[in-house]
Amino acid sequence: MRAFTTLAAVAGVLASGASAENYLGFNSGSTKADHSAKFKADFLQEFKTAQNLESAPGTFNAVRLYTNIQAYSKDDPISAFEAAVETKTKILLGVWTSGTDSIANELNALKKAIDKYGKSFTDLVIGMSIGSEDLYRISETGIKNEAGVGAGPDVLLKFISDYKKSVAGTALAKVPIGHVDTWDAYTNATNKAVVDALDWVGVDEYPYYESGKGNHIKNSGKLFDRAYDAVAAAVGGKPIWITETGWPASGPDWDEAEATVANAKYYWQEIGCRKLFNKVPTFWYNLRDSNPDNKMQFAITKDLSTKPLFDLTCPTTFDTPTGTSASSTASATGSQTSVSAPGSSATGGAGSTGGSTDSGSSETGTDSEASNQDDVVEGSASLGKGLSAVTIAGLALVAGVFALF
Repeated sequence: MRAFTTLAAVAGVLASGASAENYLGFNSGSTKADHSAKFKADFLQEFKTAQNLESAPGTFNAVRLYTNIQAYSKDDPISAFEAAVETKTKILLGVWTSGTDSIANELNALKKAIDKYGKSFTDLVIGMSIGSEDLYRISETGIKNEAGVGAGPDVLLKFISDYKKSVAGTALAKVPIGHVDTWDAYTNATNKAVVDALDWVGVDEYPYYESGKGNHIKNSGKLFDRAYDAVAAAVGGKPIWITETGWPASGPDWDEAEATVANAKYYWQEIGCRKLFNKVPTFWYNLRDSNPDNKMQFAITKDLSTKPLFDLTCPTTFDTPTGTSASSTASATGSQTSVSAPGSSATGGAGSTGGSTDSGSSETGTDSEASNQDDVVEGSASLGKGLSAVTIAGLALVAGVFALF
């Protein structure tokens, strides 16, 4: 019986991470800081910088896009697609689902991209997110903090169905589907139907915004781990992707949190290096800032230089204790309190900081999400292709178990 129990545990490990590739990437909006549209040259510069960052702990060759639509067009494919094809950048797609009863323009743009770029495009797509922080925005706290128009589970489920019908028979039909939200949206039982419909869950998590929770930089690791564990306990073994996280290098203080280059570096090391990079699919916020409405500046580079604001080298030791975050999971899963920073809106980009005071989850990373006045979207992360180190370790464990018989 003990052996079979062990096998069941191994199966759970494999199911939650067997096919996941640990992507490294950044978020990228459709417009610049002055709200002008980005074009191919702009995306090329971003993607090339990301892939050539000095002292990076891996190659950042993935991007989370917030829209399929070229800024200020109706349903033309965003030029980021062509830039991604040219630089072999993996793409996390997304559909904006709040405040609308149709995602037709987003799907039209996607179909046009498939027709235009074919396999060179579809082979780069690693996932689709249907919605982003919609569930947070309709929560009691989201409404209180004027986080913007959201969408409920029924709306998200409808759009998931619409997307599946739209891509049926195309090369994207097998691309895994997810949703991006604050961590407490996933621990809220009323949203279980959405979780059940997903292949993976995307989490936006910012300890910086956890006011009232001891959100000083030295406590960021514990706050991050607690929220991450709460999501893991709630989603039944489904893969977790960190779709946004980061610490601002400049800007006003947020309770005990201070925005400095030194703190941004510490967060990179303590959360990125210790917990995420090459372990969990991660899309950092951010390579460059694009939203003038946000006073906090999260960019790790200046003018897209390949020399970052701080050394990206990962240390070998960390301050955050290991094996302690699970003890606070119970209190974390019971909380549904969220906050939204000033400037929060669907199109506000980095000003949209609809986060949880317990999780730090935030929409800070919605870095110019508007593709035009009517169509706004966000992208997300996805399951990867091929076996990961988790798979190999799991298979080895299985072999060891069978050796007992």
